[in-house]
Order: sequence, then C-alpha cells, then structure tokens
Amino acid sequence: PLYLHQENAIRKAVKRQNLVVSTGTGSGKTEAFLIPILNHLLQEQKSGTLSSPGVRALLLYPMNALANDQMKRLRRILEHYPDITFGRYININETPNKKTIAAEDFKATYPKEPFVPNELRAREEMHTAPPHLLLTNYAMLEYLLLRPDSSPLFDGDTGKFWRFIVLDEAHIYD
Repeated sequence: PLYLHQENAIRKAVKRQNLVVSTGTGSGKTEAFLIPILNHLLQEQKSGTLSSPGVRALLLYPMNALANDQMKRLRRILEHYPDITFGRYININETPNKKTIAAEDFKATYPKEPFVPNELRAREEMHTAPPHLLLTNYAMLEYLLLRPDSSPLFDGDTGKFWRFIVLDEAHIYD
C-alpha cells in the first residue's frame, strides 16, 4: 500500500502537475516519482511511441553515489521491461565512450549486478539512441547541455519526448 504523500504525488503527476515531495528518509519519495514515470513509459509502450529513442525522464542527483544506488534499483525493476531503456551519464570512468569498454568495465566493477540489456552504459550509445530514463548529476548536466555531441539528449528528433525532470535530494542544492 502507498502512503498518503505518495498517492497525492502520483495523482498530481498523472494530471501533469508540477510537484515537490518533501518527507523523511525512507518514507518513499522515490516511488512518488518513479511510479508515474514508469506508468507513462508503459502507456507509451501500449500506444506504440516508446520504440522511438529519446529521454522521457531526467533524474538528477547531487552525487554519483545516489545515482549509482538508483541504478541498482532500476536494474531490478527494468530487467522485466526490456523495451524501457535507461542509462547513467556521469564521469568518464563510470560512463565510458565506447560500448565494448563500458560492458567490460561494468562486469568487472559490478560482478554481482545483473547485466540488463536495456541499460545503456556508454556515451556513444546514449548519443545515438538516448535512453528513456537518464540519470546524471548536476555537474555533468552542465557539460551535457554545452557539448554539441550531447545535443541528441535534449533536442532534435530525439529531444521531443521530454516529460519529467526529477531533482532528487533537492535540499542539497544551493
């Protein structure tokens, strides 16, 4: 069962209203934004528009550690939904340029994590076909907005699908 704040947040998100969820640690803030995002993606899949690459949701974290934790959670959920793509775009060590290097690095760094085919691990594959869910941090977002090779993430044919921007741990930002 959902907490009241989760239900209220989900109802607002489904109505396309902006919202802020502020509640204590461990009280389910993630579900308040993740459920509406996944619902939207599943609706897109049902209508046939999910097959087009492009970011639908940007999940912004103040630290890589938080983005990494969220990726573990997403792998376990999205391994059952292979049509929904997701990726973490952070520093060059954790998001290499080349797909082959990214796969090798992932398996070496996270040997106990499932290797989910719909997870995009390399910059080149995210530039070519942006993931539906993009996780990053605010410092990398600034670079992505300035780099021409990252423009497919934000504009053009693949940039027309934007729907959600999530600032997780918003109290940390100055």
